[in-house]
Amino acid sequence: MGKIYKKPASMTGITMRYCPGCGHGIVHRLIAEVIDELGIRERTTGIAPVGCSVFLDEYLDCDMIQVPHGRGCAAATGMKRVCPDLVVFSYQGDGDLAGIGTAETIHAAARGENFTVIFINNAIYGMTGGQQAPTTMPGQKTSTNPFGRDPKVAGYPIRVCELLSSLDGPVYLERTTVNSVSNVLKTKRALKKAFQIQLDRLGFTLVEILSPCPTGWGVTPKKACEFIEEKMSKYYPLGVYKDLTPAKAEIRIYEEKIPPEKPSEIEGIGF
Repeated sequence: MGKIYKKPASMTGITMRYCPGCGHGIVHRLIAEVIDELGIRERTTGIAPVGCSVFLDEYLDCDMIQVPHGRGCAAATGMKRVCPDLVVFSYQGDGDLAGIGTAETIHAAARGENFTVIFINNAIYGMTGGQQAPTTMPGQKTSTNPFGRDPKVAGYPIRVCELLSSLDGPVYLERTTVNSVSNVLKTKRALKKAFQIQLDRLGFTLVEILSPCPTGWGVTPKKACEFIEEKMSKYYPLGVYKDLTPAKAEIRIYEEKIPPEKPSEIEGIGF
């Protein structure tokens, strides 16, 4: 009988240190499977974040770097502009991407940089004790607001896909989750599409993944998955928020047939 389930070649096999029921391990495996299926391991560079998944570089068997808190999109921009043939992805949590790295994220998306962002949203700062994050929902209890987030005091959460979808730069934005088998499969399809768009040099892609954090939320793994289904995905609806893939593909074909021109000069403006 042949083996039908095995470790992806793009994973190292090092035992993960995540809490039981954490979503990071699932997403790591999906990334590895996508890298294997696209045959891009030798040209892929991942950016590990600050947060629980800071050890991502130990688990993925491809080139990896770590950058300061929130600087994933800035580092990815530099790498892609210097080495456009690299496949670059930045893996970031809500504090990393929607807190300290808000500016880098928005401006990279607005510029339409050609790399992929994988955004893990568990609505708290998981690594440092479950404090309120930019994505903590109204009424959600954390270690720093035990009576629940009050928008009158703490403001409202940032919905990243909705925010970025108002920009012209992003090509593909989708929100998924990994709280069930069917949603894990949907997440893999979203990740693979995001990487393929980058390979086709069409522009900025981001996949937001609602991820369970049983330890930070103070519930069992089963209850954490139910929380995503019943609460979190209601506040952060799943789905595709932007997909300009067909239009961008047509534009790219057109541009490749026409030699680039210098920007026209406007009299009295510029140098």
